Amino acid sequence: MAKKQSQGTPATVALTKAKVEFTTHAYEHDPSAKSFGLEAAEALGLAPEQVFKTLLVEVDGKLTVGVVPVDKQLDLKAIAAAAGGKKAVMADPAAAERTTGYVVGGISPIGQKRALPTVVDSTAADHPTVYVSGGRRGLDIGLSPADLIAVTRARTAAIAR
Repeated sequence: MAKKQSQGTPATVALTKAKVEFTTHAYEHDPSAKSFGLEAAEALGLAPEQVFKTLLVEVDGKLTVGVVPVDKQLDLKAIAAAAGGKKAVMADPAAAERTTGYVVGGISPIGQKRALPTVVDSTAADHPTVYVSGGRRGLDIGLSPADLIAVTRARTAAIAR
């Protein structure tokens, strides 16, 4: 007997299950794009400060998720402090993929294989809708910052520079 295929990505499934309102926005991903996030903002005609990228870091050896606008960089000292640690370094991409269940460039802060501590940059609250990866390259999800924070159980802090 064939297994029933679930619709969407783990991120869209998680949002549907949580009864969170969201929109999906697909675009043609260019494998040669230098910045997946800026590519998404441009392809979708969105302001870069409204589109957020998901980055994994190790804070004192523990994986943590940072969500910052695609036109900014993650401030490692700020995310370490926000996560209650002393030092943060970017996580190994293979470890990020293994832990989240997503591929680099398509890592969503939502619906990861294992829930990780998450920090969303405080500028997310400046927008009625923010956009994050939908769980694969070429797919973004639009949702309210409050819903993003609630569904990821995130804290907010100024972690972008």
